[in-house]
Amino acid sequence: MLNVLIDMPVYEPVFRSVQQLPGVSVAVVEQPEEKVRPLPVSQIQDCDVLFCTFLPENHEEMKRLKLVQISSAGYSQLFGKNLVERGIRACNSLGVFDVPIAEWNIAMMINLARDLRGLVRNQEGRIWDRSARFQNEIRGSVVGIWGYGGIGRETARLAKALGMTVHVLVRQPIQPRDAVYNVPGTGDSEGNLPDRVFYGSEKEAFLKSLDFLVMAIPQTGTTTGIMGESELRLLKPTAFLLNPARGPLIQEAALIKALAEGWIAGAALDTHYHYPMPPDHPLWHFPNVILTPHISGSSLSPRFLERVSEIFLQNVERFQQGEPLLNELTASQLAGN
Repeated sequence: MLNVLIDMPVYEPVFRSVQQLPGVSVAVVEQPEEKVRPLPVSQIQDCDVLFCTFLPENHEEMKRLKLVQISSAGYSQLFGKNLVERGIRACNSLGVFDVPIAEWNIAMMINLARDLRGLVRNQEGRIWDRSARFQNEIRGSVVGIWGYGGIGRETARLAKALGMTVHVLVRQPIQPRDAVYNVPGTGDSEGNLPDRVFYGSEKEAFLKSLDFLVMAIPQTGTTTGIMGESELRLLKPTAFLLNPARGPLIQEAALIKALAEGWIAGAALDTHYHYPMPPDHPLWHFPNVILTPHISGSSLSPRFLERVSEIFLQNVERFQQGEPLLNELTASQLAGN
């Protein structure tokens, strides 16, 4: 018998499907919480598979644990837990937010291109202004996607549908994605959509070619501050910068200087340098900047629980059948490398 413990809000259709799997026993934590705290030893000691956001504080009591499915794409909460040494496999929820974040990217490109902020200001001031800057379109523009994971691939699919040219900057050749979750009918599983692929040594040519730049890489020790003054100066003065990834990918002082001096046309930022952004921060005050409070993809999204539960269900089935798991983390990743 495979004993499964769910320390998450329950999505009933998937919960019933897990219950109906042969050879599976399912238990649910009555008051699931997104925080580290101990759980009763009697509840966790026989657990083989755990579905959670954070491991319980007393996770070392889980002598039978074989698989952890977490509800977040980020997995730093698993660092230092000795999962590899204990023979425990772990999977994250990569792909759950690809759709809403890609839609945010498209929405921000249209809003920036047509100066929606300016239109709203005019509406509030009862100003009738039909200037050309409000009548642009994104069709025919070049969007550059720095990184080509799930968010980048779904952004590329939507951009191509809108008649945009897609350039991608990656470290290694784009490969088909296997054993990674994506919402059916979305993304670019074969990696065929980009019109042009640039590699690390071609960063200058990539940046110079763009009308929109979308940051779609994770923040690591090597990518923090990867977009600095020299990179910002390579963009066209008519180009827009979008960052739904992590704020510190872009050097804060360089970004403020670029906007103040007009090196770029504007920016849309969903990830930031401070949480919350202080009211006196300069980025609030640029008329050509859209700030959103890290909501392009979050656990309050209406499809979040359904999708993360679907990953969990598929991985329980795959685990039972000895098949490759979705979004399985490597030993190197679990070590924080």
